[in-house]
Amino acid sequence: MARLKFGAFLAPHHPIGEHPMLQFRRDLDFVEQLDALGYDEFWCGEHHSSGWETIASPEMFLAAAGERTKRIKLGTGVISLPYHHPFNVAQRMVQLDHMTGGRAIFGSGPGALASDAHTLGIDPMTQRDRQDEAIAVIRRLFNGERVTAKTDWFEMHDAALQILPLQEDMPFVVASQISPSGMTLAGKYGIGIISLGSMSTQGLMALPQQWRFAEDAAKKAGTTVSRANWRVLLSWHIAETREQARREAGAGLMRWHNEYNVGTLMRPGLTAFGSADEAVDKTAFVEGAASTIGTPDDLIKMIKNLVDVSGGVGSIIGFAHDWANPENTRRSWDMVARYVVPEINGYIDGLRKSRQFVIDNRAVFERAGQAVMAKIMQNDKAAAALQHTGTGRVAIPAVNAPDLAKEAAKQKA
Repeated sequence: MARLKFGAFLAPHHPIGEHPMLQFRRDLDFVEQLDALGYDEFWCGEHHSSGWETIASPEMFLAAAGERTKRIKLGTGVISLPYHHPFNVAQRMVQLDHMTGGRAIFGSGPGALASDAHTLGIDPMTQRDRQDEAIAVIRRLFNGERVTAKTDWFEMHDAALQILPLQEDMPFVVASQISPSGMTLAGKYGIGIISLGSMSTQGLMALPQQWRFAEDAAKKAGTTVSRANWRVLLSWHIAETREQARREAGAGLMRWHNEYNVGTLMRPGLTAFGSADEAVDKTAFVEGAASTIGTPDDLIKMIKNLVDVSGGVGSIIGFAHDWANPENTRRSWDMVARYVVPEINGYIDGLRKSRQFVIDNRAVFERAGQAVMAKIMQNDKAAAALQHTGTGRVAIPAVNAPDLAKEAAKQKA
């Protein structure tokens, strides 16, 4: 299996009650932690209502994150294109790319919250078509073209970017949920995908069909799509034991589900949980669960299953949430980096093989111990001292050490 990339997706989903300024600072601390731990990508979204989702400008947030980080890629997850003039979006993404040293990923969507579109007076029936129109124009601008265009929602007259992206080919990524529109756009333009609907059981099982939508659209448009550019979202909270993970995440998960998904968004088909244990059980411990609340081994199993079900993806993106308190949340992401990523990508396979080789070939290495003993016995004083030498008193790597206790017993006999 090709190595997977790993990242985080911060919508954000923060419970109402904390000072927004401190939330922003904590979110920036989180990106800095991910960068230090070796995660590949960080994504943040654009929202203008709902109370829980507070980042209105992902470009502004990511520019600040770029100053705190060194290597992690920074993706807009996503810019809602129908809300903006495409030329302004192109300008901001170019500036972000330069300010982050060529680490920007341009992620776009039609807009996720109906309340945002209502605020801006946008007809929801037009949003997906407008995203398509905007992507086409922004790609031309990034290619250095001078564009004249007129639609029912924007105009351009001889528009050209003064500065092109720092990256020769800035990654384009579209968000996809359950409908085929995102995957179809990805196929049409031959660009990347971030699947956000996979956090539900239905979304996870729909991944193979979703990929077929992209392939069919690519075939029709004469483009190609690559699974290496397919990112899939998963949610998790990881601790040393399942019991600990349950204790840490239960109350926050229940609040997120009851207050936001049910109470605020009123997502169809959802009902409130009656207890923290019920929240954990129905989220992570039912057949086909798409979330992991448990140990690194549990998440490893989940990721391997996702890869099998989907047929292969390029990146696993973890959904950032406040199910646990900040300290335990940071430790969860640390454990994923320390134990899950290397297990999935085979970074420690060589260490296990090396250890087993030493175990399996112990007889070969006995000669090293014999060589050490021969030198000891060639020196009268060293041979005499051997009678008083016990195991562990000599700083010789164990693989090369003779059995000093056994040899000392021989000398005393």
